Amino acid sequence: MLRFEHIAFLWGLAAIPLFIIVFFLVRRWKRRALASLGDKITVRKMIPEVSFTRPGLKFILFTVAFASLVIGAANPQIGTKIEEGKKSGADLMILLDVSNSMLAGDLSPNRLENAKRAISQLIDNLHNDRIGIIIFAGEAYVQLPITTDYSAAKLFLNNISTDIVPTQGTAIGAAIDMGMKSFDFVNGTSKAMVLMTDGENFEDDAIASAKRATEKDVAIHVIGLGSIEGAPVPIYQNGNPTGFRKDEKGQTVITKLNEQMCKEISDAGNGVYVRATNANSGLGIVMNQIGKMEQKTFDSKVFKNYEDRFQFFLGFALILLVVEFFISSKKNLKLSELNLFEVRK
Repeated sequence: MLRFEHIAFLWGLAAIPLFIIVFFLVRRWKRRALASLGDKITVRKMIPEVSFTRPGLKFILFTVAFASLVIGAANPQIGTKIEEGKKSGADLMILLDVSNSMLAGDLSPNRLENAKRAISQLIDNLHNDRIGIIIFAGEAYVQLPITTDYSAAKLFLNNISTDIVPTQGTAIGAAIDMGMKSFDFVNGTSKAMVLMTDGENFEDDAIASAKRATEKDVAIHVIGLGSIEGAPVPIYQNGNPTGFRKDEKGQTVITKLNEQMCKEISDAGNGVYVRATNANSGLGIVMNQIGKMEQKTFDSKVFKNYEDRFQFFLGFALILLVVEFFISSKKNLKLSELNLFEVRK
């Protein structure tokens, strides 16, 4: 198998025909200039030190060296080598609340965007840990299966909004149960969940779900999003705010952080609870707890990599350039005089 790591560099070979055209044009111009001076044989005797063949040899060496440099820069890779890679880390599942209450503006710019920004920073600080994302409102959905592809994680994270789920509500217990189903318990890696919510749970028994998770050694850390005072829930139409949600009596709905619920879930899940603020997302404290978890090997793959061969082409080009440098464009005068003396005899 042969491939080039930087195949675009091969476009440099297109310059070789240009070199050849220029060389022959210059050579033809020189021949015509000499021919204008008189008889060809006589003119050559007048300039015995000038070689008419060595410039062609030097040009060939230079052209081949240039081609070799271009190929070397493109880095040809030939064959394969087998490497066994092992990674150790923990499995981390993010449970993100996407109910309408997460649009409240008591965190800037709102609760949901504040959480997404924190998760993005978390992904930037991960190394070998695997991460997954589950979104929930009235129901829970796997947004990103557990993976080490951090680029994919950011891509899926950017697409999260409150409109992504068909059923509104706040089913925290369903999200925890979904997270347990998404974990791979065969490989024995340490596992944890980070629940990011305002704690307004109306759908199920989140405490019972958290206790079931701890039975399989899965810790649940909770980050509370919002304020105790609360904030109204905005209504958007075509991306523009048009007012605030109201109840049956026409009163503006105020959504408040249910800190008591968040603490109870973290206690039942053997985790920590942190309230997020505009200055601190709380993920730092949570990640410190996750960092204390035992790191276990969770992946062993066989990678096939091409071996670089650029050094052969660069070395060959260097040799040719050195040879070309030491080839003089002039003849050996002593040898020319000896040949001329023998002709006269």
